[in-house]
Amino acid sequence: MMKELREQMLVDLQLSGATTSTQKNYLREVGNLTKYFNRSPTELGEAELKEYLLHLIEERHVSEGTFRFYVAGLKFLYRTTLKREWPVEKIRHPRAKTKLPIVLDLSEVESLFAVTKNLKHKAMLMIIYSSGLRVSEAARLELTDIDSKRMTVRVRQGKGGKDRYSILSQTTLEHLRQYWRKYRPSKWLFEGQKKNDHITGYTIQHVFYAAKKRAGITKPASVHTLRHSFATHLIEAGTSLHHVQLLLGHRSPTTTTVYLHVSRLNLAQVKSPLDKAIPQIS
Repeated sequence: MMKELREQMLVDLQLSGATTSTQKNYLREVGNLTKYFNRSPTELGEAELKEYLLHLIEERHVSEGTFRFYVAGLKFLYRTTLKREWPVEKIRHPRAKTKLPIVLDLSEVESLFAVTKNLKHKAMLMIIYSSGLRVSEAARLELTDIDSKRMTVRVRQGKGGKDRYSILSQTTLEHLRQYWRKYRPSKWLFEGQKKNDHITGYTIQHVFYAAKKRAGITKPASVHTLRHSFATHLIEAGTSLHHVQLLLGHRSPTTTTVYLHVSRLNLAQVKSPLDKAIPQIS
């Protein structure tokens, strides 16, 4: 019974256009629900689902984002695959907290590149920042994705299964050419240790943290911070929010507006009231 349910849900996920990663995670969580009660999800109701979700929070201590993702998976199971709305219609979960992204100053970005001597490592960090890529997108770049004539980078099947183009920096292109002459990659722009495979996101993260330490940057930044910095620096340079949205591949402009909050573009026009009062109190 559980095998048939799993296969049915997998078909529904595939038809809905869910990514491979989402399919895997949703199915895994339904499996965890089944193991927790040792019963099929078809036999569970609202009370059991609430008990299980409380278990996720109090015993498994999952993060808010992970919790919302798991709730979405269970709702998909009951609404779409089982066509039973009632067990999940009253389930609520906390709203996502708005957190502003960490952004590096341009001088900090330059220091990361300056302390990274390995051509391959430097090329990875440079293209992530200069094109605003996610780490997974950079890891899966192919040589043919770099278009030096149009000065673009093609991002194939980014988040949400969407293709897009981003800009290619002239400085990055010149460094990529140096990198190619030394490493001669054949298919993947950044090859991994395994033959005919691309580099992993974990490896790129490791490269970033090592460079961050050497550069003496103390901000709680990750390699994804380079993408945040790309967007923020573009806005500060006067690039329209719409263009930044397209470059990042955001579905909604609302997602992109977060960078207005960390941009110094408008804040630079504002003067602290204390500074205005100094001549009077000095």
